[in-house]
Amino acid sequence: MGKRKAIAIVLGGGKGTRLYPLTKDRSKPAVPFAGKYRLVDIPISNCINSGIKQIYILTQFNSASLHNHIANTYIFDSFSNGFVEILAAEQTYHNNDWYQGTADAVRKNLKHFADQNADYYIILSGDQLYRMDFDHMLQTHIDSGAVLTIAAKTVSRPGATGLGIIGADDDGIIQKFYEKPAPDVDITDYKISSKLLKKSIKAEASSENEYLASMGIYIFSARRMEEILETNPSADFGKEIIPSVIKNEKVAAYVFDGFWEDIGTIKAFYDLNIDLASVTPAFNFYNEEIPIYTHRRHLPATKVNFCNISCSLTSEGSIITNAYIVNSIIGVRTLIESGASLDGVYCMGASHYESEEEKADNAKKKIPNIGIGRATIIRRAIIDQNARIGDGCRIGIDDLPREEGDYANYSIHDDIIVIHKNAIIPHGTIL
Repeated sequence: MGKRKAIAIVLGGGKGTRLYPLTKDRSKPAVPFAGKYRLVDIPISNCINSGIKQIYILTQFNSASLHNHIANTYIFDSFSNGFVEILAAEQTYHNNDWYQGTADAVRKNLKHFADQNADYYIILSGDQLYRMDFDHMLQTHIDSGAVLTIAAKTVSRPGATGLGIIGADDDGIIQKFYEKPAPDVDITDYKISSKLLKKSIKAEASSENEYLASMGIYIFSARRMEEILETNPSADFGKEIIPSVIKNEKVAAYVFDGFWEDIGTIKAFYDLNIDLASVTPAFNFYNEEIPIYTHRRHLPATKVNFCNISCSLTSEGSIITNAYIVNSIIGVRTLIESGASLDGVYCMGASHYESEEEKADNAKKKIPNIGIGRATIIRRAIIDQNARIGDGCRIGIDDLPREEGDYANYSIHDDIIVIHKNAIIPHGTIL
């Protein structure tokens, strides 16, 4: 990247209520993903692969798990000047508030960023799946002469609902912005021009790519962003800061044509994970040139004994015996006992193996071991870390009335059963 210095700021989000109960005991960026990763590995890997190795992560809720993951994963040598640093919300003599929004979180940490004397700030989200070359986006930003560049993805009209819609001219300069238009709102004057579509991603206009939606990925010229945040007290980038900057400054769109998806809800999280196990997933993790990094656990290979497994991913360190598994993801250190049947299940695995002494103690207490018990059948579910599911359980298989909500050891959201972290599901349970 030459003499241009860019630092990345990953927004860790608030309480992560849309991903609850997965965020009950951890921050959103620390949620396990794709069997062996954490959500935060996605933006960090994109930064590293783009040559950006000075990365801040802003968070304020349940950050212990995130701290452990970052400390054990992203260790740069002393000659690279690289780092991944977590900045948790802090109270000072001048301020005793928590982060009030995304822009407020960045504003409250400007003093930390100033030490790096960066030319550009790259603002990223901690709950998205994509692979992007930020160096190319940065060059586009510089060439445009804009104060701010927003990464944008083409969407259909139904897909525009719930996203920030960009109105740009033929050269990609943004003229207007509509935050989350309702389905019945007429936004035809926001349609992307065919000239911009051809120029940016060499595509023809169709009903599938009529509009440009903000991806929540921004590049700011550093000094100007600092000035904006110091003079504009608004708390949120998407709802307040960005529309204001578009009205008063030159703002460019960077049209992205690769895979991108927000992982902000239980349904989106579940669907994306299960799709990764399909024959041709929408997102490809199998790329050695631009890998997704994560913690090296030094675990043995997964052991599979007398199983029928198809369209599934099995992470390292698991032991699976005489089981039927389809359309599922098996996380690290998952133990699945004989006769178990899983279809459309994401098992996040375990943080440790239980010793024989611990298993004997479990038997005395009449609680299952960590993992999935004998002859247990599970359909369309997420099993969080260290869950204990007993023998002969039936989860998501029977025609039962299931009300959406959060219960003692499990939750139901969008007809997906989520077994909580460290939950104990007794033998013979039917959910």
